[in-house]
Amino acid sequence: MIWRLDSRCGHCKRLAPEYEKAAEELKSNDPPIILAKVDADEETNKPLAAEYGVSGFPTLKIIENKGENVRDYKGPREAAGIVAFLKKQTGPASEELTSVDQVASLLEENDVVIVGVFEHYESEEFFNFTKAAEPLRSDYAFVHTSDVSLLPIKIVTLVGPAVRLFKTFDEGFNDIKDFSVEALTEFYNEASFRLVTELNLESAKAAQLDKFFNSPESKVFLFANLSDSDANEYKEAFKKLANFGKGKGLRFMIANAEDVENALQHFGIDKEGLPAIIVQDTNNKKFVLDNAKPSELEAWLQSYLDGKLEERVKSDPIPETNDKPVKVIVTKSLNDFITSGKNVLLEFYAPWCGHCKALEPTYEEVAVHFQDDHNIIVAKMDATTNDVPSALFDVRGFPTIYLHSATGVATIYDGERSKDELIKFVNRHRSPAQEVETVKDEL
Repeated sequence: MIWRLDSRCGHCKRLAPEYEKAAEELKSNDPPIILAKVDADEETNKPLAAEYGVSGFPTLKIIENKGENVRDYKGPREAAGIVAFLKKQTGPASEELTSVDQVASLLEENDVVIVGVFEHYESEEFFNFTKAAEPLRSDYAFVHTSDVSLLPIKIVTLVGPAVRLFKTFDEGFNDIKDFSVEALTEFYNEASFRLVTELNLESAKAAQLDKFFNSPESKVFLFANLSDSDANEYKEAFKKLANFGKGKGLRFMIANAEDVENALQHFGIDKEGLPAIIVQDTNNKKFVLDNAKPSELEAWLQSYLDGKLEERVKSDPIPETNDKPVKVIVTKSLNDFITSGKNVLLEFYAPWCGHCKALEPTYEEVAVHFQDDHNIIVAKMDATTNDVPSALFDVRGFPTIYLHSATGVATIYDGERSKDELIKFVNRHRSPAQEVETVKDEL
């Protein structure tokens, strides 16, 4: 198990003593469970962090079989919980079912319980069942049996070898008889996905939210005031819409608008526009239906699928004056700046971000340094009120700084946030000014 640690990260510092306690206890486990940590601030460790896809801190990974199996740690973050969780991760990935009440008991603690039914445990089917279970043991509870009478649902008979996935939502269970590892893995992922995920920030729901937001499909959101008298009508219409969208590369989520003001801001939805339905596609383009009516949902989604909807772009107004050393860029003006034939140092910030506020005077000094250099523009964009084109800039935290060169190369800054280092970065990555048909000298 490896812990990716950024020494500036408050969450990492809070985890540190709990992690140390857990490490002390687990080293005497039989077999020992080794807890290690890597400081991703160290330059020499950055390639390792990139190899394991580390983008936030702290990131915890479980590494087994000499690195053959790598999976995210999804357990508690206090010492006792870490110890208990990791002990469960050792030994067989699936345990034998011994009583008729066992699945029901497991479902009290897990949304999904997967049961393999076999004639005997020396079969290829059982081998593939346990192989598929190994990398997913943090996500689901796995059990197996040769006695089908121990399964709780008797209405639909299951004849082994087969797998039945029990779940506390939607239709209650799904079956599969294809025992290739690939088919089992795909089945587990699809069958365990809720038809409609509810945006609920309770800790017990965190796994559902992670599953939804980490899925590669386009997302469909319904934001409505779920305490209103017509809430059930909207819920039923959205569930019907989710069934309509099955197999079309879409995932569906409903949220109470009163609880998700940040999400409304992110999508540029005013309260006057509620209820609203939004599609966010795999390119982060957004399509919005304000004041949505239950009877309109299916036709509107079909128009999206047919490519007939116009993208909704969130942007602040273009400033009437922009004569300060640090220029203000909004989504509507971004293209004018980055196609101006000049080098653009661009900070993406959030108004509430403490690091952004701390950087502000330094960034101003950098702008003053370059204000007589007509090939350099120093600018900033509020990334909470303006859409950031993900094809050009990967903004995952604040502040994020890029140098978009005159030749169109975008380079992210990951150095010290000092005047001298930022100036060196600009001079290192700038390119000669480019002639364009209309260079806007006022930029």
